[in-house]
Amino acid sequence: MMILVTGGVRSGKSRHAEALLSDARQVTYLAPGRPADGSDPDWDARVAGHRTRRPAHWQTVETADVAAAVRDADGAVLVDCLGTWLTAVLDRNNLWDKGSREVHDAVDARLTALCAALTARREAVVVVTNEVGLGVVPSHRSGVLFRDLLGTANQRVAAVCDEVHLVIAGRVLKI
Repeated sequence: MMILVTGGVRSGKSRHAEALLSDARQVTYLAPGRPADGSDPDWDARVAGHRTRRPAHWQTVETADVAAAVRDADGAVLVDCLGTWLTAVLDRNNLWDKGSREVHDAVDARLTALCAALTARREAVVVVTNEVGLGVVPSHRSGVLFRDLLGTANQRVAAVCDEVHLVIAGRVLKI
């Protein structure tokens, strides 16, 4: 079973995703965002909150190479989240200021690898993402680029999932 959990920031999607795997004997939690490093207290607090909620027997892997980590993981997999993965891809490959075609091609290649890794899994997979495009239109190129790329990533990952769950205000809609 593969499930994409989407919703707005602070909607409860991570808690829901974690609950979906609460009975799994072995879980690899893939955190593609930057680790807590003391440079941003708000980010560090968010990472700490996620860490304390996870059961002690879950293995945490912090990496931007999510496709490889999915392939190498044992047991069920939880990826939290595609938004931080996309940010890492853009940051690590210096893509924010590149031309549109170069950015889309680079992200598409990594997204193709990620979808292939996800579909090859036999164990349960839950992927968390942020739903984009429901709010304010970004006023900067980087915001528009991120919104458009994440919207595409969400569609591509949803296409290989068995279910999509939309979390709004802590409530879950299976779509």
